[in-house]
Amino acid sequence: MTTVVKKPLDNYKNIDSFKIFVSDIGLLCAKNNVLANDILYASSELNDFKGGMTENYVCSQLACRGYECYTWYSEGEAEMDFVIQRDGKIIPVEVKSADNSKAKSLGIYMGKFKPEYAIKVSANNFGFANRIKTIPLYATFCI
Repeated sequence: MTTVVKKPLDNYKNIDSFKIFVSDIGLLCAKNNVLANDILYASSELNDFKGGMTENYVCSQLACRGYECYTWYSEGEAEMDFVIQRDGKIIPVEVKSADNSKAKSLGIYMGKFKPEYAIKVSANNFGFANRIKTIPLYATFCI
């Protein structure tokens, strides 16, 4: 079953479209002069950088758990941060850098592909509603 699901993911790979993530968040922060206090106390100076840094962190956690991370794009309408294969199912993963509950891209993806469930990683606490599992950022390793 796992091979059958993996094949469709591999078949839709577009090698001309990719994102680059680094495996060490500490080095990423050091390169950009981001201090621990800026992160701990939610400095407004991080607003432009926080989304990318959060996606990078989630990607590194998923990779540590053995997931291959794919990204999905629609025709200028939506972008799914990650699409992973878990227990023979294709699962979309939306990443929010704050407790923002809006996830337009996730709604579009779910409407189009009807996955059994989706995962949203954010500053919110654990939850499950409308087939969306909410995972706090600190617990990404649980995915």
